[in-house]
Amino acid sequence: MSNEQASGRRIVVGVDGSSAAKAALAWAVGQAELTGASVEAVIAWHYPVMVGGVPFAPMSALETADFGDFAATVLSDAIAETVAADTPVKVSSTVRPGDAAQVLLDAANGADLLVVGSRGHGGFTEALLGSVSQACVHHARCPVVIVRDPGRVQRDSAAHKSR
Repeated sequence: MSNEQASGRRIVVGVDGSSAAKAALAWAVGQAELTGASVEAVIAWHYPVMVGGVPFAPMSALETADFGDFAATVLSDAIAETVAADTPVKVSSTVRPGDAAQVLLDAANGADLLVVGSRGHGGFTEALLGSVSQACVHHARCPVVIVRDPGRVQRDSAAHKSR
């Protein structure tokens, strides 16, 4: 571990298992390697909103589901798929219940940088941020980097060229 990592430089990255979030994680690890920071990969989870009626899962199935464990699995899988085992960067994981934007903002308190992925929507709305990204940009107390899904960028570029 470098002296800068020991001094507490920290990059927080939001991970939800999407390809955009994995791209954000890869970017954060690359930036951490350049700056000597550690990376804290964060995933938020919440209980699903229950609305009466079918065809929703039976209540008994939801009562036994452990959403925190599911979120932890999504996070550990994303780290395993994205971060090289031999990276010199210290990558830690945090699983917290709550609204994704608020969990990320809380985790980023005191961080050097917050990194989030943006899935994009295509067409005119591709210029707009998602709700979590937008909340982070407007309310974070540190710089925020938004990383687009590289696959989405390639698909958007190919669609634009075919017009």
